[in-house]
Amino acid sequence: MILVIAEKPSVAQSIAKVLGATSRKDGYMEGGNYIVSWCFGHLVELADASSYDERYAKWRYDDLPIVPENWMFEVTKDKAQQFKVLSSLMKDKRVTELVCATDAGREGELIFRLVYDKAGCTKPFKRLWISSLEDSAIREGFRHLRDGKEYDRLYEAALSRSKADWIVGINGTRLFTTLYHKKLVVGRVQTPTLAMLVERDGKISMFQKEKYFNVHVCKGDLIADLEKVKTEEEAKKIAAACEKKQAVVSSLKRETKTVNPPKLYDLTTLQREANRYYGFTAQQTLDLVQTLYEKKLLTYPRTDSQFITDDMEDTARQVISIVFHQLPLFSGVSVTPDISRVTDNSKVTDHHAILPTVQLEKQDVSALPQSEQKILNLVGMRLLCATGEKHTYAETQITLSCEGYEFKTKGKTVVQNGWKAIEELFKASLKTKEKDDPMKSLPEVHEGDMLEGVSASVTEHFTTPPKQYTDVIFCERKEWIGIEERSSA
Repeated sequence: MILVIAEKPSVAQSIAKVLGATSRKDGYMEGGNYIVSWCFGHLVELADASSYDERYAKWRYDDLPIVPENWMFEVTKDKAQQFKVLSSLMKDKRVTELVCATDAGREGELIFRLVYDKAGCTKPFKRLWISSLEDSAIREGFRHLRDGKEYDRLYEAALSRSKADWIVGINGTRLFTTLYHKKLVVGRVQTPTLAMLVERDGKISMFQKEKYFNVHVCKGDLIADLEKVKTEEEAKKIAAACEKKQAVVSSLKRETKTVNPPKLYDLTTLQREANRYYGFTAQQTLDLVQTLYEKKLLTYPRTDSQFITDDMEDTARQVISIVFHQLPLFSGVSVTPDISRVTDNSKVTDHHAILPTVQLEKQDVSALPQSEQKILNLVGMRLLCATGEKHTYAETQITLSCEGYEFKTKGKTVVQNGWKAIEELFKASLKTKEKDDPMKSLPEVHEGDMLEGVSASVTEHFTTPPKQYTDVIFCERKEWIGIEERSSA
């Protein structure tokens, strides 16, 4: 028989259904030639420092650093029963090989390997690598199982990350706690994260507001600005010099510009947009996407790719059609998708971008919680936008010269709305309206035109401090500077 080990019970149930393992047992399911069981996340973890030497039970400066030569692992206490089930199944004489069906990523690999090693299992194993829990994806994955040894480097990377966390956390926390006689927690991710927050908070607290002034000249519907004049006296002097005087259109530039469709969502960009539109925290978004993944309505969430592979083009086209029919927000919209915009094999590593699945066609979306509907609408919107046409607009920049001063303005008009038509439809559905850049239409003028008797005015403004980090902007900045934590969650 083949023992299949998933990361959690819900995933195991989906796999067991496809494999025909329908007979429920204590901690596993069985049927046909398969036994399907599960972990509860990490069942095995690195042992505490006191497991290496009893003296480490007390925190002492002289004992540092603690760097194990031979690493020890222990079963997580509250998950010991399930480890016992898995260990027994691995030793079952009926079982001739295993399938690692934990999440297809670095941390999923670690979860399985630590259980496998701790149980002392030496039986051969293969790897199930899928990005969706749809029945068709599971069947396809089992048709193309890979040799488990192909993922040794992935396991080693995860194990190295885990050991690094242990070394930094154990030693750093004990060091600063003994030095300052107060518990100070240090972590590989936590401490640089805290440093970023402190740095930004310092900039905000030290910020001193500065006043500046803008001068505006106006003729009919045409308003141009001279910005950031340092003193009110100087600004009023400029305004007085220009009041009722002649202004000349000294420069007029027209340029057609295009805005390419956005890329598909990876986890970080989805978290950022869900925060922007709905106020969801990064963790809330991850939890919702994970739930929709387990409901087979979205593909794998913990991805860093914003593309799909070329063998997915037909599926993507099918999913787009389903989005139009199943998500009421987009019903009645007619577009011709260009799948090639989101296809790039070289930019897909472990998993492709986050997409709705074909299973959405069978789902009564209105029966889902509102929060899950919001995420589906967001991911559906991005798929339609990413495969849509370019947005094209004409931008006009005008410079007015008056009494030796230059005043500038610019405006734009849409030539072809393209993918932004979908985005605007989505934004219109939000209770809190998203503020876009104002689309200012300028009156028709020509270079060299004389504008007689312009009016002039002054407005007062203040510089603004750096913004506090929002949850998602912070996650994005950490990713940008290389503080990685996604897979260790």
